Amino acid sequence: MPKENPIVVFKDVEKVYRGGNVAIEHINLTINKGDFVCFIGRSGSGKTTAMRMINRMLEPSGGTILYNGNDIHKTDAVKLRRRIGYVIQNIGLMPHMTIYENITLVPKLLKWPDEKRRKKAQELIKLVELPQDFLDRYPSELSGGQQQRVGVIRALAADQDLILMDEPFGALDPITRESLQELVKHLQEKLGKTVVFVTHDMDEALNLATQIVVMDSGHIIQNATPSEILQHPANDFVEDLIGEDRLMQARADVTTVSQIMLKNPVSITPGRSLTEAIRLMRKRRVDTLLVTDDDNYLKGYIDIETLNTRYRHATSVSDILNTKIFYVVDDTLLRDTVDRILKRGLKYVPVVDHAGKLRGIVTRAAIVDMVYDTIWGDSDDEGDSDSENSDRGNLSQSDLASSTKEV
Repeated sequence: MPKENPIVVFKDVEKVYRGGNVAIEHINLTINKGDFVCFIGRSGSGKTTAMRMINRMLEPSGGTILYNGNDIHKTDAVKLRRRIGYVIQNIGLMPHMTIYENITLVPKLLKWPDEKRRKKAQELIKLVELPQDFLDRYPSELSGGQQQRVGVIRALAADQDLILMDEPFGALDPITRESLQELVKHLQEKLGKTVVFVTHDMDEALNLATQIVVMDSGHIIQNATPSEILQHPANDFVEDLIGEDRLMQARADVTTVSQIMLKNPVSITPGRSLTEAIRLMRKRRVDTLLVTDDDNYLKGYIDIETLNTRYRHATSVSDILNTKIFYVVDDTLLRDTVDRILKRGLKYVPVVDHAGKLRGIVTRAAIVDMVYDTIWGDSDDEGDSDSENSDRGNLSQSDLASSTKEV
C-alpha cells in the first residue's frame, strides 16, 4: 500500500452558524497529495461549506484544519488563499482586465517579475489549447467554455499544489461541460495537482474523482474510491444518490472474472489413462476435461471427439492433449473479456491466475445472465418456463464445477 502524503487534514471540524444552524458536525478527513477529491451531496449537505473552510473563505467553529501539516488558523488568511487555487461556478474573470492580466493576477500579487508572468501565461494558454493572441483579449470576447478554461488555468498560475473547484461546470451545456471535465482531469494528472471539487452530479464525480466524499446533513456518509462506492454503497442514501441505473451498469463495469467463475472444475492430470478419463467424463456427464499438472498449472484439455478417434492408438491423457486452449485471467474485468468469450461460442472458459494455475471456469450461461441483468435487471419470475429450460440446458456446465479436482 502506498504511503499516505496528506496535504489537507480535517480534525473534528465543525461549522455552526448564528442561530445554532449546524452546517458541518465533527468531520474527520484526510486528503493526500495528488488526489482528485469530489465532495458530493444534495443541497444543504455541507459539501461547499467543507471546501470553503480549507482556504478560510469560511471559518470553522471548531476543530482543526491542516494544510501541508500547518494549522491554517496560524497562517494569514490572504497569504493562505494565494497559495491555494480557486475556481468558482460563474468563472469570476475580471471584465476590465485582459486574459493575460486575469491569468497572472495572483503571480502579480506575489510580485513575480514581468518576464516570469508572461512565460507562465503562455505556457498555460497552450495547455488548454487556446491561441496565444487570446492573452490580449478581454473576457467578453471569449465564449463561455473558453472563459471557463481561462478560469481553470488562472487557478494554476502561481504553481499552487492545491486547487479548489466549486461546481465550476454547473452552468455549462453538456458538450462544453464534458470537454472541460476531460481537460481538468488531464491537467490534474499531468501536473500532479491536488484537486478538491464540489459537485451535485454523480456522473461527474465518478468520472473525475480518485476519492469521493458523500455528505448529508453536515456528516460524511461515505469516503471511498469510485469503484468502492459503486460496489459497496454505505447505505440506502448513497444508493439513492448513485441511482439504480448507474448501480446496474457498474455491476458489469467493476465485476471481475473471478466474481462469477465456478470454482473447483473437474480436471485430470496428463499421466492418467484414457480409461480413467472416460470414467471421469461419464461420472460428471461432461464432454471435455481440463488437464493440469500435479501443481494445478493448466496444460490444455481433452474432448470426447479426440478421445473417440484416438482411443485405440493412445494410452494416456498426454497422448491426446490439446494445448491450444483459450483462457482468461481471474482478475480481468468481465467487461474487457465478455466479447472475446461470447464470440468463440464456447460453453465455458478456464480461469487461471497470473502464474497459470487453474482457478475455475466461467460459463457462457453466467456471462449471458450478467448481460441480461445489466440490460433488463434481475428477474424474479419463478414460473418462467424459459428460465427453467435454460437451467436444464446448462446442467452439464454446472456439473463441470460441482466437485473438487480429481486426478
